[in-house]
Amino acid sequence: MKRIWAGAILAGLLLLTGCDYLPFGFTAVKEIVASPAQFEGKEIRVKGKVKDITKVPLIDLRLYVLDDGSGEVTVVTQNALPAVNETITVKGVVESAAILGGQSLGLRIRETKRL
Repeated sequence: MKRIWAGAILAGLLLLTGCDYLPFGFTAVKEIVASPAQFEGKEIRVKGKVKDITKVPLIDLRLYVLDDGSGEVTVVTQNALPAVNETITVKGVVESAAILGGQSLGLRIRETKRL
């Protein structure tokens, strides 16, 4: 009977680890900025406060700056822009225009989902 319960608990925990709405599993912006090559092309979750928004209608570019308390990163989105000072959670892919000498040029997160 103990094995059945242990198996059920383990299965439940494995299912939850893929859940986007858990209050853990966030990547700190300072970690991304410090090691951009480690995160390049990987999907991550960040949570923070929106500091600035920009919309360029001519090329349909929407971006905002997200501050998680450890640093700031630009987030590019296809969705509606969030409000300044709104706290949001974002799931997205880390991208850079180039990484030279361990430093990222054009570091950003391409939003795949706003949680």
